[in-house]
Amino acid sequence: MKNIAEGSEAAATSSKTELKLTQVARASLEELKLDYEDFLRQRGLPCWDRHHPLRQELVDARPKTADDVAAWVVEKARQRYEEERKSGPSERSGHDEDTVSTVSTPSSVSTFYPELSANAILTLATVAGFLLDRQMALLAKKFEHEDGFTERLNRVRSARRQQP
Repeated sequence: MKNIAEGSEAAATSSKTELKLTQVARASLEELKLDYEDFLRQRGLPCWDRHHPLRQELVDARPKTADDVAAWVVEKARQRYEEERKSGPSERSGHDEDTVSTVSTPSSVSTFYPELSANAILTLATVAGFLLDRQMALLAKKFEHEDGFTERLNRVRSARRQQP
């Protein structure tokens, strides 16, 4: 987030710096996603694929704040707890057929928080990555057609050096 803010601030002086810092932000987002994927893998929890119904449900909910996401996670955890409490021990899988595990009846709603929270963050990070990709494409196009202050300054300096 700080790289995006710095890049936007730098836009007044350098389009190149703005694009570079936005690319750094995009790379940082990918690192964050890898950390959450590792979190899920290390705990034997499913990582939702792009067709998972809860993933789509979260995207469709369009949460505006972190509190909205947290409320969504709490609600889904309660729903899942109630479903498992009614049906007893069951098998569940996260759309990946290699990831089937037996889960006993949970002792509390909080049993589901790690899976739901990590996958919610991954979902939102994917959406943010898509938006950053679009922003970088626009910045690259802008960079091709417009110069920032630094680029204009360099052009003026180069022209002066070529004058006798």
